Amino acid sequence: MTAVLTESVIYSKTPQEITTLLYEACIVEVEHAIEEIENKEFASANKRLQKTNDIIYRLGAGLNYEAGIIADQLDALYNYLADQIIEANLKKDVQRLKHVLETLESIAGAWNQALNSKKNMTNPSFKTRNLAYEQNSSTGNISNEIDTGK
Repeated sequence: MTAVLTESVIYSKTPQEITTLLYEACIVEVEHAIEEIENKEFASANKRLQKTNDIIYRLGAGLNYEAGIIADQLDALYNYLADQIIEANLKKDVQRLKHVLETLESIAGAWNQALNSKKNMTNPSFKTRNLAYEQNSSTGNISNEIDTGK
């Protein structure tokens, strides 16, 4: 996340795109915190890990609990990650942070995959292919084939 995010840029993003940005920021902060702990720059790492927990809190606050069990599962996962970050920060535990990083990358990857599949489903060419499939596989065509013996 190298670009500066201005207020106008943020307001032009969808909630889903903002979630993507939050995941990216979280990942970058943890990566830098790991490097800083390895370099014994503990004060700077502490600030980054506090920022990471703030981002995770915001991700949790943005959950839509009407979406079903996935929201509850993400909430539990965010709480777990926040606890792991606090423990890693207290103990300067790089391995624990690497585990957090892997988990964040996995969640972000799944999120991006879901967004891309949603974009593909709204793509006009997908709708055309889907319509063609529905027309060719409709029960009307099947019953017509059965009636005529073809």
